[in-house]
Amino acid sequence: MSERADGSVESRPDRRAWRPTLADLGDALAGLVATAGGLAIAVAVVDGVEADRASAVLVVALLVFVGDLVLRAPLRGLARVLGAMGALALGLVAQVALAWAALQLVPGIRVTSGWAVIGVLTIAAVVMAAGRWLIGANDSDYVISDVLRRARRKARRTPARAVDGRPAGLLVVQLDGVAHPVLREAIEAGLAPTMARWLEEGSHQLETWWARVPSTTPASQAGLLHGDSSEIPAFRWWDRDLRRLVVTNHPADAALVEQRLTNGHGLLAGGGTAVSAMFTGDAERAYVVMSRTRNRGPDGSGAGLGPGAEFVRFFASPFVLARAVSLTFGEVVKELYQARRQHVRDVRPRISRGGWYVLLRGVTNVLMRDLSTSLVAEALVRGDPTVFVDLVDYDEIAHHAGPTRPESLRALEGLDRVLRTLEQAVLVAPRDYRVVVLSDHGQALGETFEQLEGLSLIDVVRELMARPDASGLESGTGEDWGPLNALVTSVVGSGGSRAMGPDAGRASRRPPGEGTPEPPELVVVGSGNLGLVWFPRVDHRLVLEELQDRWPALVAGLAARPGVGVVVVDTRERGLVAFGARGLALLEPREGDQDVEGEDPLAPYGPRARADLARAARLPHTGDLLLVSTVTARGHVHAFEGQVGSHGGIGGHQNSAMLLHPTDWPVDDDLRERVGDDELLVGAEAVHAQLVRWAQRHGVREV
Repeated sequence: MSERADGSVESRPDRRAWRPTLADLGDALAGLVATAGGLAIAVAVVDGVEADRASAVLVVALLVFVGDLVLRAPLRGLARVLGAMGALALGLVAQVALAWAALQLVPGIRVTSGWAVIGVLTIAAVVMAAGRWLIGANDSDYVISDVLRRARRKARRTPARAVDGRPAGLLVVQLDGVAHPVLREAIEAGLAPTMARWLEEGSHQLETWWARVPSTTPASQAGLLHGDSSEIPAFRWWDRDLRRLVVTNHPADAALVEQRLTNGHGLLAGGGTAVSAMFTGDAERAYVVMSRTRNRGPDGSGAGLGPGAEFVRFFASPFVLARAVSLTFGEVVKELYQARRQHVRDVRPRISRGGWYVLLRGVTNVLMRDLSTSLVAEALVRGDPTVFVDLVDYDEIAHHAGPTRPESLRALEGLDRVLRTLEQAVLVAPRDYRVVVLSDHGQALGETFEQLEGLSLIDVVRELMARPDASGLESGTGEDWGPLNALVTSVVGSGGSRAMGPDAGRASRRPPGEGTPEPPELVVVGSGNLGLVWFPRVDHRLVLEELQDRWPALVAGLAARPGVGVVVVDTRERGLVAFGARGLALLEPREGDQDVEGEDPLAPYGPRARADLARAARLPHTGDLLLVSTVTARGHVHAFEGQVGSHGGIGGHQNSAMLLHPTDWPVDDDLRERVGDDELLVGAEAVHAQLVRWAQRHGVREV
């Protein structure tokens, strides 16, 4: 075994030729029997295909099985040239052509309809998946069975001394949106037996890390992979320099953000692989990574979904893709049933679960999960030093159903099965991979801001901007909010007025370039229960003194809303100030300042609220106003977008991310910070630093 320049490992076979073992023959026979059984039922069910005898179906299964092995090498070669989408097209053609040829050539089989071949493939795939479930097999194993067989053959050709001395590797699996308390609940409920076994055996330790505001996937993943999330104030934001909205799940914008953040030494630098992530972490290979979808890597390679050869196993193998597609539609049916059940039972809070989400759930919870599992297994048996994958199943469902609702917790079952499957790949990999499982944030339950208020956040802002002054307004509770307006005015004070120049109150605008439309007057975005407000026609961030001069009802009016807990705004004289309905808190107090006036608006948000909001309000692209919804005593928040389970701000369990790491890879004390009574890793950057230290300490990477 030797290590390549990129850090990946190449196995050197010994002089003895490989010969199949009984285990290999057993695997092949089991696969042949499963294929034959699935085909037999499919032929019996599908119109347009008939069989005179059972032996004919067995011969078809044998031809399909052998044909798959024969075609694999040339398909991989073509896919290297054609890319991932080429692999998909080749795979579909190969599957249909192989099945059609086998059904046509074998005596005793009659095909009267070309469409029947597709029906046979689909039904056989479903039957095979159901059969594996009935006998207790892990359905995720089926996706990578060929990868495991190939790795076992390679391992048996490797000298024993090389196997015993395998270099270390690191596999990082992100379970998107899973809070530490939610994972604990799932383990106790028997929904995560693989992770429960690791904890019981003592191989792993579970702890919490703190996802700072903004507790969103783009910010946390940028911190985890690149060690820097400072360019990301929310899921989407107004960029004053670009004069447009930046949306992180748009490929071009994800690439722009990564370009701003990367220093070339990300978590996956030195030959690593990123799978189904938002950013690459400077990986050599990136598969289905948002920032690389339209842009090539630093070396000019890797545009699109990733190198095509690794997709062939998934797209071209008989029944693998057909199984995934058919089960995807099964997941869609399950979602329709579960959404209807919530409605009939009047489960509250809840939101509408229709539209594109129904199909999206099917794709993320079956098709993408199976594809990601296949790509990660390929990377492991290839020996890539560090591998990172993001599995979004739970997060997607929890947004629409709620973080602890039955369907959300059940999604963790599928994720745990993936871990068990990858555990099998780790055993036969050329590296001694250690598995770290983490989340990027948690989620918090609660009815939406619009459900609570009857208006969206942007409608509330527009309404308050139209008010000529703040006199006579009342809060949603019916109390006179004159004292609140007095607090706002006291912060502005006479000193603030003196600091304002003669042009105060006028919109300072850049002259738009030729053909450049004037930006909108107002931009409001929601990232869970974090809301940001910009006034794009002004070329700088407005401070409270300017806001009071332009729209005197705005800040106090927002702070008085029942669904708004905190409004953070910058000031000329006192720095960042957090306003609540009955008081204010200085986020950057100077010596001798009184930190809180009236009731502390940050008290319901815990000990990290001041530091988190101060940091978030100083990020380069943050809004003129930063808002956080109210949080109840039960930890419920109110998302400024249509989500019953949300994250992005602070409150509830959305900041309590989980970290499951090898027990003999402890977290360094100097990276921990005190949060209340606990010592935690705070921020994705701290988790990144710990991952890099582990990788350096155990020889996974040099720098």
